Amino acid sequence: MGSAFDLDAFGVVDQPMPAPASGQIRIRIEATALGFVDGLIMQGRYQINPSSQYVPGGEIPGIVDDVGSGVTDLAVGDRVVTWQLGGGLAEYVLVDAADVDKVPDDLPLPIAAAMLVNFQTAHYALFDQARLTAADTLLVLGAGGAVASAAVQLAALAGARVIAAASSERKRTATRELGAVDAIDYSLPNWREALKKAAPEGIDVVLDPVGANMLEAALRSLAKGGRYLVVGFAGGAIPSLPANLALLKNAALHGADIRHFLANRPAQARRIRRSLLSMVARGYLLPPDRRLFPRKCEGRRACDL
Repeated sequence: MGSAFDLDAFGVVDQPMPAPASGQIRIRIEATALGFVDGLIMQGRYQINPSSQYVPGGEIPGIVDDVGSGVTDLAVGDRVVTWQLGGGLAEYVLVDAADVDKVPDDLPLPIAAAMLVNFQTAHYALFDQARLTAADTLLVLGAGGAVASAAVQLAALAGARVIAAASSERKRTATRELGAVDAIDYSLPNWREALKKAAPEGIDVVLDPVGANMLEAALRSLAKGGRYLVVGFAGGAIPSLPANLALLKNAALHGADIRHFLANRPAQARRIRRSLLSMVARGYLLPPDRRLFPRKCEGRRACDL
């Protein structure tokens, strides 16, 4: 893990207007999505350690403002979105054109940013790693979160039977509206009894962005031949697991690191992103809940150390 930044040292600084090199574009930033990963990076708890000049904000939508030589598929004025390791809390950013997707005209740019990583992570976990089908029953832990709520929608749209686990009635109600057929309170000590009633034959796939004390209990709820998706550790602790459970369940444990997928299969990742952006734009998928904050950086400034 990297070193934590001194959060009091973050501030607004003036920087020169960046000029795109060959293969790059300059984006005039319209919004920035700040999520769980951004918080981890700023606390020094993420697996990638950025430089001391780190600018928070990785999910960046905006308007192409300038293009470098060799860029042929993007033009000034295009509405685009990209995921970077920071740079979003600024007015302009340089990125490789290969890392950018066009945003449908009828999709607001802040929504494109808010859904970009969450929906692609959920899609990769469910359909690439777990091979989810319409015959499967899926348990989504922490179902009120952004990746988990995206997973509820994607799985329900694919015909799977979705059971959501969330800690508040408001969140459980929201997951039912997104397509879950049942929702349980996993903050209760006997939550597995409710799960057994909802899925007496067991769970085929678990999507787990929580970790902590949830992993072993949820793995014990798998049906034979089930698949368990490790997506993150929002619960704080990274749990250990008795290896005999995988043997007894004949189960598969899958990690779902979206960065690995993006780096190793970029063309496929881009096709999926474009499909997901289109599905949200056309209303087949609902964007995640979000809170909007006004911009305070002016005059080619970045919120930087």
